[in-house]
Amino acid sequence: MDERVDLNIPRWNQAHYSGRVRYFFATTNPLNILKSNFELMKCKQIVTDYNNGGNIPDGLTIDDIYKAKIVVDSAFHPDTGEKMNIFGRMSAQVPMNMLITYGMVSFYKSTIALIFWQWFNQSYNALVNYTNRSGNIPISFDQILKSYILTTSAALITAVGLNRLIMNLPPICERFVPFVAAVVAHCINIPLMRIKELQNGIAVYDENKKFLGNSKIASRRGILAVLISRITVSSMGILLTPILMEIIGKSGITANMEWLQELIEMLLCGIIYALAIPISCAIYPQISPISIDKLEPELQKMAENFHLSIGYYNKGL
Repeated sequence: MDERVDLNIPRWNQAHYSGRVRYFFATTNPLNILKSNFELMKCKQIVTDYNNGGNIPDGLTIDDIYKAKIVVDSAFHPDTGEKMNIFGRMSAQVPMNMLITYGMVSFYKSTIALIFWQWFNQSYNALVNYTNRSGNIPISFDQILKSYILTTSAALITAVGLNRLIMNLPPICERFVPFVAAVVAHCINIPLMRIKELQNGIAVYDENKKFLGNSKIASRRGILAVLISRITVSSMGILLTPILMEIIGKSGITANMEWLQELIEMLLCGIIYALAIPISCAIYPQISPISIDKLEPELQKMAENFHLSIGYYNKGL
């Protein structure tokens, strides 16, 4: 009989970067979005029964339980337990970003196309942010709308403005416009969507999940970590694709075959994002440690009562 495991703790050691990468490779696997509603509910029932003390069902192993947990993590909200919008799930990130990046790096010369793909990108980001919103710190519709309008406007102004400024520069420079616009949008969007965390702080716990208090310092660190991860994803996807396509174009492989060039470009986007998303999400631990002496004085005082030197907080995605 297999020894019981705690499914709330990922199978791979999250203290190590390699363990975090393996976890995100599993949860962002695009194949997860192909699971039917019946399969999703079956996996959820298996995980729920096991967490409630039930035995492993006949014919299944502990490996099957872990696989069911990965499916649940990829499709259901961790706080509310509700099934998430299919396009907003982390497992939809690869195909959706592949499509968006292909559009942004392929049709960058047309102002109308540039505006459309920047708008589409920010609309998708808004959906992802809403789908993966915190269940503990809800986001109001007004907050989402304000963030969406400001972020989309900033991305469009940046993209169109840069496109005009670099008209006399080498053509390769135009391909980097979408990246700059995406970075500007991330820098506005993420803090705005998490403004309540900046104002009120996020929960800090000890290693046994005992609540110590809310910390604005921890919230700033968490938001910065997410921002770095998002920019890393964008840099790998939006920057690497045109550079590699420039190399392929000069090699003559796609000479006089525009269809082949477009096919290779889309495949490259998919491969790069399949690697970039888990690699970038894993840069920082989801449950991040923070030295108590870096926190607010009131939290330091609280921690002294329990002789703690390290606290933990959820950085978000």
